[in-house]
Amino acid sequence: MISPDDDDNKTVMQFWVPTTINPHKPNLILIHGFGGSSRWQFFCQIWHLSRKVNLFVPDLLFFGDSYSGRSDRSDVFQAKCVVQGMKKLGVNRFSVAGISYGGYVTYKIAEMCPKEVEKVVIVSSGICYTEEQKTEHLNKIGRSPLELLVPENPEDLRCLLNLCLHRFDLLQRLPDFILREAIEAVLKENRKEKCEILDYLLNREADSKPGILIQREYIVVLKCVAFSIMLRFDSLLMYVCMKETLIIWGDKDRMFPIKQAYELQRHLEGRAKVQVMKDAGHALNFDSPLAMNNSIISFLQNQ
Repeated sequence: MISPDDDDNKTVMQFWVPTTINPHKPNLILIHGFGGSSRWQFFCQIWHLSRKVNLFVPDLLFFGDSYSGRSDRSDVFQAKCVVQGMKKLGVNRFSVAGISYGGYVTYKIAEMCPKEVEKVVIVSSGICYTEEQKTEHLNKIGRSPLELLVPENPEDLRCLLNLCLHRFDLLQRLPDFILREAIEAVLKENRKEKCEILDYLLNREADSKPGILIQREYIVVLKCVAFSIMLRFDSLLMYVCMKETLIIWGDKDRMFPIKQAYELQRHLEGRAKVQVMKDAGHALNFDSPLAMNNSIISFLQNQ
């Protein structure tokens, strides 16, 4: 457990770290999405990736044992805590990979730490999602993001699993009593704070930190950066990540359609490549774990 907040010690973030750091391996931060803790979400990744990289896996605030007494629910604060945690671990150069909500935190880390970040991996994260696309997609789903991402009953959890999984469908067929147990054991903890995170993402207008933004053919400096999970985002105003980036997507993603991968690639102006996982959905960590792991390793090792 690391306390990244030096001001008041109200914030603690749990990191899973290598027992020893091999200087000949790349350092990688792996950031989870909404759902359970990192150990639950990345049980198909941790062993495989840790053989090839120095793997650092934080539990974001209000997931696992990570917690904060502060009222800040932004992805900016999540990113700052991850970065401060890495500094306290003595790691000053690293690549960063994030899936779904973790992709938003990853992108924010790349923005705030251009000297520290080496490479970026975005997995199934609709960073370029527009307000119009969000509204249209939610209307098709017929559920609110709170019901889906912080489920309270088996029906909502089964709907979430149906959206996230394509090939790995065993969880979708579990009986209600097991889904209730999963909600109690994994998803119910810190529900209030998780809802506040989603509420922030749903309703914020813009980030108050200045950043490099793009507006049609001009790059300008403005005092707003707006991106959120499935939510408020002006596609003409967005930080342009300058790092070499790998975008990984499932061709059957029902949470963020695959066109979002190519929209992000166009936005990054040639600094990104898209790798599509065939017959895989949103949760590539479950639907296509081996291919996802190998893609990340090859990208970090320049293969």
